[in-house]
Amino acid sequence: MEVFLDCLPCVLRQVLEASRMATGKNEQHAQIMEEALKILANYKDYQNSPDIVKDMHQVVKRLTGVSDPYKAVKERDIKAAQKAYPLLRRFVRDKQNSLYWVLKMAATGNIMDSAIYDNLNFVDSLQNELTKEFSICDLDMLQKTLSSATNILIIGDNAGETVFDRVLIEHLAGYAITYAVREEPVINDATLQDAYASGLGECAVIMTTGCLAPGAIMDQCSADFLRVFNKADIVISKGQGNYETLSECHRSIFFLLKAKCAVIADRLGVELNSYVCQYHSMQMV
Repeated sequence: MEVFLDCLPCVLRQVLEASRMATGKNEQHAQIMEEALKILANYKDYQNSPDIVKDMHQVVKRLTGVSDPYKAVKERDIKAAQKAYPLLRRFVRDKQNSLYWVLKMAATGNIMDSAIYDNLNFVDSLQNELTKEFSICDLDMLQKTLSSATNILIIGDNAGETVFDRVLIEHLAGYAITYAVREEPVINDATLQDAYASGLGECAVIMTTGCLAPGAIMDQCSADFLRVFNKADIVISKGQGNYETLSECHRSIFFLLKAKCAVIADRLGVELNSYVCQYHSMQMV
């Protein structure tokens, strides 16, 4: 997916937020923003928004010496999600169409996104968000694919959301599941450390994409990840960042996300803040 003009102020806001989390020094904030603006001026050279965000956050890390500005945010989100874990399991258990609702529950975890929301009251939002239905849900296609599958690759998104994904993985017990996270910290996206802290090591094989961006950019991913990606019977891609990087990929993918910005909502053909589980066929490219 190309870089849209609407994405430019958003990614600039993100880097300012990250710089303020990393340091309280205004002179460093200014220096970071100056370099970020130079990157932004060349936005046409980038494949998509996550590609730009990658380079901008590398500037934050280099100029502040802080490798993970969102570390405290991620720890907070994982802790909050773990407290909600029993509720999430009960929510799925009490539903008749369990696969539909476990997918919806996993998509609801996408609300834990510091790149989109500020000061989100997770506890107050969770119950209301869980009961909302999908605007798009290609459940029949997923059920059909599951009937002949043996292994599944889930490409994760945010820390905290990983706990929601754990419930999904536990529901899919019996399949060999690999869970892929970011190569290193970027925004509040999940890393290996975050995935293990969420308990995912107990129910899935965890690996990184090898990519430094907040999305799996194919030509920047590791050979190990690409091997798993290409051989997986089913790929479930979580979140907007992965949708931006994989929506034109030449393989079948299930995109599971909340459309939290107008650009993504328009691309999917849904209203803003809609939940989506969309099947992307390799024939669609």
